Amino acid sequence: MAAEQMADGPGAPGRTPPARPLDAIDRSILRILQTDGRASIRAVAERVHVSRANAYARINRLVEDGVIRGFSARVNHERAGQTASAYITLKIVQNSWRTVREQLQALPGATHIALVSGDFDVLLLVHTPDNQALRELVLTRIQAIPEVLSTRTLLVFEETDLGPHPDRPPELV
Repeated sequence: MAAEQMADGPGAPGRTPPARPLDAIDRSILRILQTDGRASIRAVAERVHVSRANAYARINRLVEDGVIRGFSARVNHERAGQTASAYITLKIVQNSWRTVREQLQALPGATHIALVSGDFDVLLLVHTPDNQALRELVLTRIQAIPEVLSTRTLLVFEETDLGPHPDRPPELV
């Protein structure tokens, strides 16, 4: 999000205003929902020691402020039949981020896209059914994007989801 805001520049149309500061209760609510996105308002309220109305209002504010971007399931890609995973680095034509991002978002198996600094411009995480599908994705889809100057594929041998942990300090939501 920060990279997107930087790429779009200050005062860009459709930019969301800055979120209000989070207090300890907001951070606790976020930790609970990150661990269990299906937690009921009642369960959240009980765990953070506020009324259901207060918990409901806080969650709505976090959604409206864009702090909570949505609710989803964390998927074990291997068990879901996507046995090949890779980080793909891309060098792109200067000032083509928005165009490239739109095309990458449409790719099957793309799960994370980031505009980054350093030796390459974009970092893309993909999950595919097998190495043949990964090869096709890189060689026929990504490298066919005119603004993509070069790619490098880093195979993922094993990954660990670092979801929220109860023993992490509160400021690390």
